[in-house]
Amino acid sequence: MGSMEFESNNWIWDGVYYYPHLFGGIMITAAVLGLSTSYFGGYGVPCLPYFWPELGIFQKRKYGKKPVRVYMDGCFDLMHYGHANALRQAKALGDELVVGVVSDEEIIANKGPPVLSMEERLVLVSGLKWVDEVIANAPYAITEQFMNSLFNEHKIDYIIHGDDPCLLPDGTDAYALAKKAGRYKQIKRTEGVSSTDIVGRILSSVKETKVGEDRNDTSLPEQPHYMNNTQAEESQSDGAQISHFLPTSRRIVQFSNGKGPGPNACVVYIDGAFDLFHAGHVEILKSARQLGDFLLVGIHCDETVSDHRGTQYPIMHLHERSLSVLACRYVDEVIIGAPWEVTKDMITTFNISLVVHGTVAENNGLLGDETDPYAAPKSMGIFRTLESPKSITTTSVAKRIIANQKIYKKRNAKKAESEKRYYADKKYVSGD
Repeated sequence: MGSMEFESNNWIWDGVYYYPHLFGGIMITAAVLGLSTSYFGGYGVPCLPYFWPELGIFQKRKYGKKPVRVYMDGCFDLMHYGHANALRQAKALGDELVVGVVSDEEIIANKGPPVLSMEERLVLVSGLKWVDEVIANAPYAITEQFMNSLFNEHKIDYIIHGDDPCLLPDGTDAYALAKKAGRYKQIKRTEGVSSTDIVGRILSSVKETKVGEDRNDTSLPEQPHYMNNTQAEESQSDGAQISHFLPTSRRIVQFSNGKGPGPNACVVYIDGAFDLFHAGHVEILKSARQLGDFLLVGIHCDETVSDHRGTQYPIMHLHERSLSVLACRYVDEVIIGAPWEVTKDMITTFNISLVVHGTVAENNGLLGDETDPYAAPKSMGIFRTLESPKSITTTSVAKRIIANQKIYKKRNAKKAESEKRYYADKKYVSGD
């Protein structure tokens, strides 16, 4: 076949390529009716057994385009909305996002001890709506061997990292090889939060242990969570930071699914503080979502959490907690600043079919004379207690840090220096 003849009939093959079912139907009908093949530009119409496999080739060509696979790694210790936003940005640079979770041993060697175990961090990362695959025990530095494994075994096209520097103990760039290979892409760091910052918030609320006190007592002290300027300056000297998070409607939209429940959907409602978003939260949200078609999560405001759990809570502010919950793949929608009591009017407004609550929760007994917040759904027969898959709580995570506060203070002080350098040299990176 000459090139001119091929060009003159391109429209046919374009049609077969982009509309295989439509053109397949037309050509099969033509073959059955015995219409003239000249109608199809001089191409003979093949018989059905011969034509159908060929059509399959075009279908494979259409749907078999290789997806762009991107890779991003991290420690993901004390998962927060900054981690989630980084992975959201990474996913936008490709079709499939593979996430490497750095091993405990590598974190200890390069940054100090992690707060969360590998198993807990895997649950958190796997629970994010933008993550397609997870690689456990990834190395902290992208070595040549691991990079070749990513490219050849995992079919990774690009390696992603934020615009903040990631340096090895010897001062070299952990992503130097990926950059040299031309397979590196950069995203913008989410301002206002870091794992170091969260550790600092917890440490700032801890009173120094006095000589003679029970050093095994790692309970959180009862003191104001919100710091004045003097307290903030003192806390920052220990590597802690006050929250600089500036919530925007755009960020909430970026995290939201943007879809409501169908008219006959079974809407499941669960509420809580969801402070220091952890593996226990992910697992209970997963269990709740399996009970219906749409999961609505109520997130209590800061004042409500403080009233019921103590003035040292919440560690994360309302909008920070809301973004962490919205990033979870099992959540469809959130109520930002949900009321403590689940009323009949609220149940009607959101067309709630089932209200659930986990068996593991923080101590909410500070207001002893308060009425049952779930009285209405219980009276309507739509309340259910869910067995919590994990016993982890916000307090238990905070206690891990408090029990080893000297180690974490030292780690934070070291990290504070690199944070200062980052902000001093920071440049705008397009896209967020």
